[in-house]
Amino acid sequence: MSQKDKYIVGTSGYAFNDWIGRFYSPGIASREMFAQYASRFNALELNFTFYRIPSIKSIQRLADQSPNDFLFWVKANRQITHQADLSIAGEFIDSLAPLNISGKLAGVLLQFPQSFRRTRENRIFLSKATRAMAAVPLAVEFRHFSWANSATIQALRENNITLVVPDCPAIPSLFHIPPIATTSTGYLRLHSRNAEKWYADMAQRYDYSYSKEELIEIIHSWKQVVSQVERMFVFFNNCHHAQAALNAETFCQLISQVG
Repeated sequence: MSQKDKYIVGTSGYAFNDWIGRFYSPGIASREMFAQYASRFNALELNFTFYRIPSIKSIQRLADQSPNDFLFWVKANRQITHQADLSIAGEFIDSLAPLNISGKLAGVLLQFPQSFRRTRENRIFLSKATRAMAAVPLAVEFRHFSWANSATIQALRENNITLVVPDCPAIPSLFHIPPIATTSTGYLRLHSRNAEKWYADMAQRYDYSYSKEELIEIIHSWKQVVSQVERMFVFFNNCHHAQAALNAETFCQLISQVG
């Protein structure tokens, strides 16, 4: 398999009204967005699951409406990652059954906040959380720099948990690590490189468009890792004004040219 064929590219979420006329057709209805999205990408990070446990009916609808080779990473509910409450872990996993049964569930993304530092207490919780959700493949994204060390990498490898490498501003307290994979799956999330807006409101944090030069640099920096993994997921989270979708489409074009 060539390197470009290993890439699976999409965005973090898809149902945004400010994408209409920029990515989606003018006048499109909300119920029509996913079909149009799935005609242009082959993967999606489901983000609404962070705010509420999805109904099996809503997950079944996504499974039914997506192509056979379409894949989903599903963001874990904030009650798990931001409130350290594992009481809903089983219910959350069960809600994803339609994706699991159809073979479209790539895994569950555990994205922890910057306040989640590498303390003994949090290492214990992380271990409990990954055991509680071990029925599905897992990926972990850290936001605090204290997790960027060899012990973390080794633990993820030993437990077959995929590390998410975030592309974010050069703020020392944020988690930064060179391109790396801890399983046979690579996982890159592109957020923004604008340090001035990072601690503003959520809309401003992700209001950023990657230049063609930045995307080419990212592709080159990941070449060695991509050669070693079976699949390379790339998700754009800079969703303001459809920048994520437009950057993702450019990224796909550049993979064929320089990948």
